[in-house]
Amino acid sequence: MRAKEDFASYYEKKEDWTEKIEALEQTAQQTARMDDWRLSYHLMPPVGWLNDPNGLCRFKGEYHVFYQYSPFVVEGGSKYWGHYKSRDLIHWENCPVMLYPEQAWDLHGVYSGSALVEDDVMYLYYTGNVKQPGEHDFIHSGREHNTALAVSKDGVTVDKEVLLLNNSAYPSDLTCHVRDPKVFAYDGKYYMVLGARTNTDIGQVLVWESDDKYNWKYINRLCTEKPFGFMWECPDLFELDGQWILVVSPQGIERQTYHYQNVYTCGYFPLYGDFRNKDVKLGEFRELDYGFDFYAPQTFEDGARRILIGWMGMPDAEYSNPTVARGWQHCLTFPRELVWNKEKEQLEQRPIEEREALYRNEVLYRVAGEMFVPCPTASEIVIDNHSDAFCMEYDKTFCLEWEDGCLRLLYMPESYGRTVRNLKVDHLESLQILFDSTSVEIFVNGGEAVVSARYYPNGQRALQISGVCDVRLTEFKDPCQCIDGKTLF
Repeated sequence: MRAKEDFASYYEKKEDWTEKIEALEQTAQQTARMDDWRLSYHLMPPVGWLNDPNGLCRFKGEYHVFYQYSPFVVEGGSKYWGHYKSRDLIHWENCPVMLYPEQAWDLHGVYSGSALVEDDVMYLYYTGNVKQPGEHDFIHSGREHNTALAVSKDGVTVDKEVLLLNNSAYPSDLTCHVRDPKVFAYDGKYYMVLGARTNTDIGQVLVWESDDKYNWKYINRLCTEKPFGFMWECPDLFELDGQWILVVSPQGIERQTYHYQNVYTCGYFPLYGDFRNKDVKLGEFRELDYGFDFYAPQTFEDGARRILIGWMGMPDAEYSNPTVARGWQHCLTFPRELVWNKEKEQLEQRPIEEREALYRNEVLYRVAGEMFVPCPTASEIVIDNHSDAFCMEYDKTFCLEWEDGCLRLLYMPESYGRTVRNLKVDHLESLQILFDSTSVEIFVNGGEAVVSARYYPNGQRALQISGVCDVRLTEFKDPCQCIDGKTLF
């Protein structure tokens, strides 16, 4: 089945889409039981394609994760907003699709956006994509890039949708690539940041201000002194422990041996000065993740902590995902708590403590030389390193090695195009590694750096570890179960 463009009407088929998506998901639920590559405690699409996390929030005591969803086309088609919710960030309920490409301003996709929760109402801001007929490059012409709002009182159904901004509202020096609104309340007003690409192919972030969440005024733009990529996607602006931080996913950065190794990168700038003023400065850009599969993250505030979830995927990557043959593609990272290290002026990322509810069967190994360690499909491994060189090979699929100040994630042949990623690490003190069926997230030295990637095992799941280290291996329970009679994925 192809995407929504094949349906006869854009305006009268929401019920049909709902029925078709529910039927696809029910069928996928049956086949998932036989698919050992589906993940245990990471969110993935019930069927089809997943990319950017959207609308992350806590609403009426439940966590909500929306995501770019193409249920009909596993390689990615017209985008909807898929939806999960949870009471504990561990057990997730699959909810009906929240946003459909059904309005005049989003006919060809409900693109990425964010959530604002206020007075028991959920406000979902998103980009509505429309491609006009004719010969266009859809960069400088032929694309409507509309900013819209969907309002929900129950967090599951939409009460109303409103168009907020269209092409004519944006500054005249920009291309048709303006998207991905992130909205937040601050200092008695509301602010929105939008990723943008100028007519001279320079990536920037636009800042907008509102008194009422509906009427927006353009007030500023955030950019580097020298061009840094041609487009900044998925901006996220927030304050953490007194420091303002701008997260962006720049496109068009030249690759280096230790930095920007993917086709597109993702990271953050510390901000110095008021983001509303023209003299605000962006500090040094730092990457958030050095692995093959990480892009378009979003954060949200949860009480005193800020949590990040990213897409474990990469647009336009040279490597492939063999799960396509199984009817689905991609997943999201496990939620991470962000910490601002004032001394080093950098973000640190740590897997949220709720994961401890999954712990069982902890085993401690002391390695002095070489040792084989069985590795359960879903598990956490904490390694305290005591040697000048370290190596860990997993299932003849990939190798993680550290020597001479370089931590290297090296894939074996037949790894679907993934090769090697390098990270400068002068002193390797510890590794915290989250394994799932086909994903690995490696937190280096307490989360000073992270390396995330997908992998596809070849056989027996076991680790071959070389060095001098202590290894604490904890198996995870399977959180996939039914709660209150509702099926969780």
